[in-house]
Amino acid sequence: MTEAISTGVAEEVWLSIDTAQPVEEGGPIARAGFNYQDEIAVGFLIDMLTNPALVKVHLETHDDIILVWEVIDGRTAEYVQVKAGEEDKFWSVSDICQRKKAKAGTSIFEKSLGRDGYLEDSVFRLVTLRPVVADLKPLTFPRLSLGRPKSDSADIIALAEDIDSRCSGFKSPKGRGAAFWLANCLWDHRDSERAIEKDNLLRLMRLAHQEGTSILFEPAEVLLLELRAKAKAAGSAKWMPDPSKKVITREELRNWWDERVADIVHGASTRSGGKLAVKMAEAGLPDEMTALAAALRRGYASEVRAPRYLDESDVDNLQSRVLSEVASLRARFLAGELDVDPVQFHSLCVSRMDALNAERGEMVADRSAFLKGCLYDITDRCLLRFNRSAL
Repeated sequence: MTEAISTGVAEEVWLSIDTAQPVEEGGPIARAGFNYQDEIAVGFLIDMLTNPALVKVHLETHDDIILVWEVIDGRTAEYVQVKAGEEDKFWSVSDICQRKKAKAGTSIFEKSLGRDGYLEDSVFRLVTLRPVVADLKPLTFPRLSLGRPKSDSADIIALAEDIDSRCSGFKSPKGRGAAFWLANCLWDHRDSERAIEKDNLLRLMRLAHQEGTSILFEPAEVLLLELRAKAKAAGSAKWMPDPSKKVITREELRNWWDERVADIVHGASTRSGGKLAVKMAEAGLPDEMTALAAALRRGYASEVRAPRYLDESDVDNLQSRVLSEVASLRARFLAGELDVDPVQFHSLCVSRMDALNAERGEMVADRSAFLKGCLYDITDRCLLRFNRSAL
């Protein structure tokens, strides 16, 4: 991470992005369908796990995402705009300068540069599904890299003049214009949501390996789900009355990561059934419920080893379905979409297993015990807990 390139503006007192209330909060109000943006946010959270210089990630505050970097001479705020709903064409200068109803300050360029109005130094990033035309190609190179044209190059000067002419010489609150934005903007072309999700999954598995532990594909999927829930919860929260809900810090994220990885590794080495009892007790469930859960898990484990009613593909299908359903419920629970306590959340998970069984129809064998046993086996393997303590 590098510092912003300065243009020598007179000293003024500016509020920090951590304390200044956002001017608008349209993002938290209309977040439905922001899956691509959430997956991008998860990637930045993984960056924060691996890079000590990235100390905070804001979700839907002064921009779609803000990355707060600790650099040698202070802090830098990287303002990230994520553009998922795009036309099937390359991005152009005209696209980023196009104003809504010809109103000044409404273009992508103006909104991005307009964030330069806080205590921190400013840099900018645009994340898009589509690539850019040749004129904007220099922005795709890392800031200050050898392959990126200098601010005084003929191409960059011409590009700044073009943007200035289209946006009437727009300036940031700190008095900076197109030249500053071009010098400090990174155009980050990403592929589809699915491709980003796969990359995030591999990065989590690689991070665990680099730190001396190994997690398999299934636990990594659960951790990715929890990160996604964190991003969604922060993005959906309102700044007031608790701004801290909008910001995820490196310290809290590292604590979460260390706890969850240790939990998964410890669960893998604990006697089968041992972690299930712990998870049930953590949720405040009575001993008789724990005993029933243990019996269902044992019956499930016995049938998986020697299936009498299902072929191997049917077993795999039911197991995948249970994991998917549990993952969806857990994500909603962590994101605060389910206003229930741990006992109620446990009941909801069990009820969903009955619903899955009913969906199979009356012409097939009853598999409710198998589905519930699978639910409790997932819990025993530390892929599910019924309280929110992992947050």
